Amino acid sequence: MKTKIRRATPHDAAVIADYNSFIAQETEHRTLDHKRLLRGVRSLLKDPSKGVYYVAEIGGEVVGQLMITYEWSDWRNGHFWWIQSVYVKQEFRQHGIFRALYDHLEQLARKRKDVCGLRLYVERENHRAQATYEKLGMTRTAYEMFEKDFVL
Repeated sequence: MKTKIRRATPHDAAVIADYNSFIAQETEHRTLDHKRLLRGVRSLLKDPSKGVYYVAEIGGEVVGQLMITYEWSDWRNGHFWWIQSVYVKQEFRQHGIFRALYDHLEQLARKRKDVCGLRLYVERENHRAQATYEKLGMTRTAYEMFEKDFVL
């Protein structure tokens, strides 16, 4: 079946929230507050300045997703698009769904003069994802990530 990539709409909020919940459980063994998560997804879908979700559909079913948020780089005078909330439904993994999402996103980014690159973070132990990102031409950076989380 053909994969259709499209920008998510408010109609997709519930499935995106479910998939985000699955991501947290799979990658970090965390159970998220689903009501808060759904509010967060809806908030982004209503306000494109926060970011945007893209979904992959097969036969009308959303089978994958990713979210883009923005980081301004004064060094490059452009935005990095951060790829986040990547999820592909179990039975559709290893079928090119993420590649289709990524290729769509890269094409969109390359058409814009204000986008200087794509970035993402990945769990240290998620070697399969790291190999996928390297196959797409992404490279490791010299940076480690630090945070102070006020919510989780």
